[in-house]
Amino acid sequence: MSNNIVSSDRRSRTGARLALIFLALISLAATGMTPAAATPTYQPSGRVEATYYAPGPWAVAERTGVDCCASTGESYDIWYPADLAAGGVHPVITWGDGTMAHPREYAYLLSHLASWGFVVIAADRTDTGTGIQMLDAVRYLDRQNRDPNSIFSGKIDTRAAGAAGHSQGGLGALNALARGGGTVSTAVTVEMPLSAVCASLPSVDGQSSCVDPTAVTTGSVLLINGSADGISPATQPVPPELIGAQSMQAYYDALPAGLPKARAAVVGAQHNDIQGQPDCTNYSCTEGVYRYLGYLTAWFMDRLRGDAAARGAFSAGTGELLHNPHWSDQASTITP
Repeated sequence: MSNNIVSSDRRSRTGARLALIFLALISLAATGMTPAAATPTYQPSGRVEATYYAPGPWAVAERTGVDCCASTGESYDIWYPADLAAGGVHPVITWGDGTMAHPREYAYLLSHLASWGFVVIAADRTDTGTGIQMLDAVRYLDRQNRDPNSIFSGKIDTRAAGAAGHSQGGLGALNALARGGGTVSTAVTVEMPLSAVCASLPSVDGQSSCVDPTAVTTGSVLLINGSADGISPATQPVPPELIGAQSMQAYYDALPAGLPKARAAVVGAQHNDIQGQPDCTNYSCTEGVYRYLGYLTAWFMDRLRGDAAARGAFSAGTGELLHNPHWSDQASTITP
């Protein structure tokens, strides 16, 4: 038997095992098992993190199931600054749910982002990996911006939209950036799963959830993981040349070298900490959403609102995130 055939067979078996592990963990997440004890208080470790860890200046309103529909039929949940009449326009963040998850499971995070002046929209769909519904959501808000009868009329900054998502939704965020033709200009992936599970995820309108990082040629990307997440590891011991991109680091390295990008893993976080409300209420969650708030918000404040102070947190070599003890496996190509 040739070495090539042996190598291919090993890769196939490795991919199958990883896919089965992923699906098993997802099944456990749906059972409502008792989580680990939550840590109700968290102290940010840096000035920028502390600024955006705190709620923003806007009171937040929510619309649930009123707005319809994505091209695949789902309604939208929207979090937005309550006093839209106060003036100005607001950038958009389109959110992608994880497998078997719904927008309400991320309500604390999405409301937090809205408190900083963003209109945050999420299609109520449990498989968002293609990015289709996330792009539909931005286009929906663009139509609302042009509708004189909409509360969002003239209140949306149609030039500033970003995508973010959890797990399969992280794949969707990156696919929205790669496939959206400029509809979104930046993507944040949270616990994006290893590429071995792609074949197990459903296609939508003939599009795959699998991500080709080399197809992201414009915009910027922030990859966030938990260091204790087995579904979405921060690093991998076997080179991606042999087994593919099975980690945050491998996805990061596969993105074009000239693309503005950063990565970091929350120390001790598991796959579903991002769903904290703000504490853990579900399986695969250790402390809750607290530690994600500051830098995820800062990224969008920089990329969609031009906040230079927020950008400094991600600067290659010197950025606050790269030296924060609550984070590990950091890297960045961001310039001041």
